[in-house]
Amino acid sequence: MTASDPRAPVPSPAPRPDAGGAGATPLPTLVAPGDVLRILLVEDDDGDAILVEELLSDASLKVELHRATTLDHALELLPARPVDCVLLDLGLPDSVGLSAVERLRAGTSPPALVVLTGHSGIDLGVQAVAAGADDYLVKGEVDGDLLGRSVRYAVQRRKSEDQQRALYRSEVRAAETRRLERALLPTPLVQDERLSVMVGYVPGGNGLLGGDFYDAVERPDGSILCVIGDVAGHGPDEAALGATLRTAWRTIVLSDAEPAAVLPLLERVLVPERSRPEVFVTLCQVVVDAQRRHADVYLAGHLAPLLLRDAATEIRPTARGRALGIPIDGGWTPQRVQLGGKWALVLYTDGLVEATLSDRAAPDAPAPEGAPSRPRRLGADGLLHTVDAALADGAEGLVERVIRRVRDLHGGPLVDDAAMLVVGRFGDGDGPGERTATLADSDEWSR
Repeated sequence: MTASDPRAPVPSPAPRPDAGGAGATPLPTLVAPGDVLRILLVEDDDGDAILVEELLSDASLKVELHRATTLDHALELLPARPVDCVLLDLGLPDSVGLSAVERLRAGTSPPALVVLTGHSGIDLGVQAVAAGADDYLVKGEVDGDLLGRSVRYAVQRRKSEDQQRALYRSEVRAAETRRLERALLPTPLVQDERLSVMVGYVPGGNGLLGGDFYDAVERPDGSILCVIGDVAGHGPDEAALGATLRTAWRTIVLSDAEPAAVLPLLERVLVPERSRPEVFVTLCQVVVDAQRRHADVYLAGHLAPLLLRDAATEIRPTARGRALGIPIDGGWTPQRVQLGGKWALVLYTDGLVEATLSDRAAPDAPAPEGAPSRPRRLGADGLLHTVDAALADGAEGLVERVIRRVRDLHGGPLVDDAAMLVVGRFGDGDGPGERTATLADSDEWSR
């Protein structure tokens, strides 16, 4: 007799409507008859252990059987040895009763658990299942087929629960990403169709949200204001602050404030909104004049943009101001850059230049003999060469190709978030410019 009948069918997960009102949760991975099940038998009686081994053999199960004679021994084995199912006796030298079930269930993502004991009381079986066991079998009342079905169904239930948890985490992450995209990845407000505006953002591999943000706005006089910024730190507080500052920056620009007044006003928003007084923001603001002849670059502790003409070049800063939120004297003086007929400006965050090069990325020069081995970073020069090489294949998809190349050199997802904004006039400038966006955490970037 069992407290829960293992012959009952495993319920399928309930259908989950998606945003469009259709679709369902995919069926969980099934336990196939030929699968090898890793079973840990927690039993101190040698005779009972032999009996269980024979029952598993009669069940025609392919098993990898391990044994522990005490609960403490079992708890030591579980972290180091992957197990699909635990067969537990309730009468152990170091544990009697349901405390063993509770201790086995206390871990993270515990395996399936079937209580296999000599106690025939129905109440005890119900209590064991209520405490977290998947099933309760009595040794003298079970045969090989019943034990086999109980183990398979318990493992299947556990797989289904694990998939439901993974699905829930995926849904939370997707909702988080949509909020991130709406807040940090706005649609640039640039009406000049001759200008190309290409933007991109990819999250760091640590899975935490970052505070990178950017925007581009065309004002009524035809001038273009662009910004890219980076809130120090990672996490929801920094992401929320980045979204707040991006919205504040656009609001200030649309209110026709003078470009020189934007950063002081933005700092006034930052100080009361930040979660801690040590949080600061680096930022680069670019103002392109209405005739597209020159650009004024404001640097607030941020990396200088790249200028693309015949080739990519780094703008050498002559006027670098302090980061926003740092309580020292000093403001922000613009640096004027001449553009010409064919040009583009590349604004980016430090997640790109701080990418370390993997072993597959050949160094430009060998390290000095005896020098300590340290991970080499891509750096501004490396990014410059990467952009230059990508530009040789044309401007189409430039941002995506550059970020992909940096990820390849790094050998996988970047540690830090990376954002890039490219605005400019490629080719003869008479045709329509390119408008592209590489969005955070898309399926394409997760592969």
